[in-house]
Amino acid sequence: MQRWERTVKSLYPIVNPRDNCCSKNLSYAKHTSVSNITIHRRRNVLSLFQAYAESAVAGGAAPKGLEQTFAASLEISPSMWSQIKSSRPIGDKLARQIEQHCKKPAGWLDEEREAEGLTQAEQQFLALALKAWRATNSEGRKKLRSHLKDLAAGA
Repeated sequence: MQRWERTVKSLYPIVNPRDNCCSKNLSYAKHTSVSNITIHRRRNVLSLFQAYAESAVAGGAAPKGLEQTFAASLEISPSMWSQIKSSRPIGDKLARQIEQHCKKPAGWLDEEREAEGLTQAEQQFLALALKAWRATNSEGRKKLRSHLKDLAAGA
């Protein structure tokens, strides 16, 4: 059997895991768990950035340039940060580096996390929206609801 034939056959269970032997199904399971770690790492690092940005803005920092300063705090380039946000997988070495700079224990990025409730910014927005809702009449409420629906549809 030629080398490329083994490679093709070893990838086939990823497409159809029901076929053939157990060892092929194990490679499918291993591949699936790797993608979960990739998802967990991306979600968690985005959560770290969200907390960083909210803290910085609450401390009086301008929102412009926060991504660059966050990248610098992780000792990565802004370009690398942009790639991580969109699709670049976070490898083990980079994951440990991020955890270290964000003062998280090793393996923190790899774990699935529940949403921690509303952020401070979300709470402020909801309080403002509720205040606007209560301060207007029926016609104003209809306009507010319509405007929010339009914004949500465009997102």
